Amino acid sequence: MRPPGRYGLDPDEVCRVALRTRPMETFAQVAPGRDPPECLAALHELEDEDVRSGAYTAFDGASELLNALQPGAWALVTSNYEHRVRGRFARTGLPVPDLVVDAAAVAEGKPSPVPYQQAAARLGAHPENCLVIEDAPSGVQSGLRAGMTVWGVNTPAAVDGVHRHFGSLREAVGDILAFASGERSHRLERSVE
Repeated sequence: MRPPGRYGLDPDEVCRVALRTRPMETFAQVAPGRDPPECLAALHELEDEDVRSGAYTAFDGASELLNALQPGAWALVTSNYEHRVRGRFARTGLPVPDLVVDAAAVAEGKPSPVPYQQAAARLGAHPENCLVIEDAPSGVQSGLRAGMTVWGVNTPAAVDGVHRHFGSLREAVGDILAFASGERSHRLERSVE
């Protein structure tokens, strides 16, 4: 654990929360009662520094999965900002989809259905044909509320509401690819915080 930064925030805790929430929700959790503009500036500074110098490892199976998907057939839906996602993906060597729906793209973040609905619309897909891969309860709720099939991965126990649960992404790769290449024209959406 790193020592508290100049704003008295624990960088590890900020990053842990920030990976699951939009910035406004992040600082409300990590620094309630502090000046919102100051806190937001500190959060952006910490996250941008983390993109430049943080240690990243892709989930086992991520490279195989993302490289097997058809370009233009999947989206990344995130509570973070696109430039950070692209930076983190670049550091792990993962391909980034053509379509990223980030915190700046929507007025309502997860658990609202809006982020996943927007991704489906921009992909030209019907929600009932979409598969959401999630590791966070707010993302699961977002996908379910959007009317999509939601599979949970990388959690020790199933998140309430998921249609299927996999302990790791590696375990899910074959099933995800089978869903994506099914008889119907499926589109695959992947959410990474």
